[in-house]
Amino acid sequence: MAAPKGNKYWMMRDKHGRDYKYTPEALWNEAVKYFEWIESNPLLEDSVNFYQGVPTHEPVKKMRAMTIIGFCLFADIDHTTLSEYKLNKDFVTIVTRIENIIRDQKFTGAAADLLNSNIIARDLGLVDKMDHTTGGQPFSRKPYEDVEPDTKAD
Repeated sequence: MAAPKGNKYWMMRDKHGRDYKYTPEALWNEAVKYFEWIESNPLLEDSVNFYQGVPTHEPVKKMRAMTIIGFCLFADIDHTTLSEYKLNKDFVTIVTRIENIIRDQKFTGAAADLLNSNIIARDLGLVDKMDHTTGGQPFSRKPYEDVEPDTKAD
């Protein structure tokens, strides 16, 4: 049997919508675990060295860049869920801190030449505003302003 029309049963609910998967503290703890995992699991590059004509393979540890998507996969949440968390006043400082730590790690790694600076600059939205085609001089807004107008009448 359906509820009668015009009822106000919904007003008796204590809360509306689903519960969050994480509390702010639990989200921060998950972020700390992600940061620790990144540090303890560097990428490995195979380096071939020759000694007396004999090649040897040795793994070289490379810095692994932190990413928001990587954190979301680690925490088993969607990146849109993280964005929604940021809209909640209880989560805004935690999510902002996580984003800032990830951004700082990438920027620092690129500045120290541990990460590819071109890829990181694009990811961070950093743009080179210098014009490399005119030797640093600004573009002329009117490219033909030095050219004399044709005054001949046909």
